[in-house]
Amino acid sequence: MDSARIRDLLRPFFEAQGLDLRSLSFQPGVDPEESAVLTESQVQQLSAYLDLLLRWNSRVNLTAIREPQEIVSRHFGESLFAGRQLFPPELAPNPQHPPRLFDFGSGAGFPGLPIKIWAPRIELTLIESNQKKATFLREVIRALALNSADVFSGRAEDFQHQADVVTVRAVEQFERSLPVAARLVATDGRLALLIGESQVSRAHAIEGKLHWQPSIPIPLSSNRVLLIGIKEESR
Repeated sequence: MDSARIRDLLRPFFEAQGLDLRSLSFQPGVDPEESAVLTESQVQQLSAYLDLLLRWNSRVNLTAIREPQEIVSRHFGESLFAGRQLFPPELAPNPQHPPRLFDFGSGAGFPGLPIKIWAPRIELTLIESNQKKATFLREVIRALALNSADVFSGRAEDFQHQADVVTVRAVEQFERSLPVAARLVATDGRLALLIGESQVSRAHAIEGKLHWQPSIPIPLSSNRVLLIGIKEESR
């Protein structure tokens, strides 16, 4: 798929941010609207990722969605929408402490890999126990030359680290998985869920100790939302 088509498909997921382009600074000669969305290099990485996904999906069941345009809109778009909310470009990064993100049950790499492409400064760990999917994830990291990105090919219950942000999308056994994901969040860190609206109340009930922010509707979806919970220090 060409770059222009990918940009068109992804634009609604950035326009919905309410981004004030006048508040940002850009390099001379760079169009502010395009710079605030995706660079050409980022679009090329997404295109290469899509090609790998389509190739591998013919022999490894990575996603039930097979149509390239739908993959871009639903998987890439939703992931980048979360990335734009979690790591806005106007927020200056701290070079002494780059944000650390764990993608719980990463599967085909959503939302972790598109977020890494959007915010290359983050340190990313994709947690995926399925060995074939983990092999695919490593291949994407290698092919896209993503620095500070790795794969933990085991059960999240056995992963003994914490991160500033933990993302969860389309995991099985939601009630059992959510407490495990919450344990991976560091104090003052965020748990970001890409879920259906009907799951919001369940998330609140399962992890009542998190400070849940109002859910954010995902563009082009009738019931999908981004729900972010903050892990406050125990008192």
